[in-house]
Amino acid sequence: MSDEPPKRHPQVGPSTEGAPRGISGNWSDLGTRIASAVVLVLLGALLVLSSGIWLAIGVSILCGGMIWELARLTAWRHAEFHSPRHPVLIGVLGGLTLLAMLMLPGDWPMLLAVVPVLAGWGGTHVRNRWPYLIFTFAILLACYSVVVVREVMGLETTLWIVGTVVASDVLGYFVGRKLGGPKFWPAVSPKKTWSGTVAGWLGAVVLGLALVLSGQAGWGVIMVAPVIAIFGQAGDIAESWLKRRVGVKDSSDLIPGHGGLMDRFDAMSGAFLAALLAMILGILPQIGG
Repeated sequence: MSDEPPKRHPQVGPSTEGAPRGISGNWSDLGTRIASAVVLVLLGALLVLSSGIWLAIGVSILCGGMIWELARLTAWRHAEFHSPRHPVLIGVLGGLTLLAMLMLPGDWPMLLAVVPVLAGWGGTHVRNRWPYLIFTFAILLACYSVVVVREVMGLETTLWIVGTVVASDVLGYFVGRKLGGPKFWPAVSPKKTWSGTVAGWLGAVVLGLALVLSGQAGWGVIMVAPVIAIFGQAGDIAESWLKRRVGVKDSSDLIPGHGGLMDRFDAMSGAFLAALLAMILGILPQIGG
């Protein structure tokens, strides 16, 4: 996602970025972080390995959780606009909307994406209504993309997309920390550097080259891989922009030591949106096929 360090304990309120922390504060939650990471990896593996109705249900739950966070981010300062249950209800509605989009026949269920937008519009502060609209559509489409790519292109292609995001994230973080240099977009993501960003693109290309040399993919993967990485980075930047706009460090405290669902899946969302577009254009590589 970026060359930013792992996120600390989240809070919904004014940003605490840059606040002094003692040594114990830096490491006291290490056990919680590791346990949460293990659970996330296991749940992610189960989700990717599943298919059919179980895949649709799992991704719909993930989608509902992210829309719940979005509803909180765009209206939490203004309780007069909604009841305390408002974000939960919008999240549930968002998850059910995605499930309907995935399970109902034909193309018309895509129109249902307007349902959580309309339902949450009145509870969103006027300043954040257009970000709420854009992010709601983006979350729904990204989660829809995960299911479609997994079912149409197969497990290997899905794992390649995930691996591309991870490679871009890891290389971007370590190279950015090591080399530093000019900031990519300091107003939005002050710790992201050009060196880390470009390293993320190169990491995606290297992974693609490894697949070509091992006979698992054609040379076209070299062209598509950096696009996947760029869209993943764009997803991370977009969420960083939203959090800065509303003044929070993390999207929620749902995942102890790791923030919220949007924090963990922002880059994946962008990457799968790119994958769906590439699939529609007929240029998404078939890995292992």
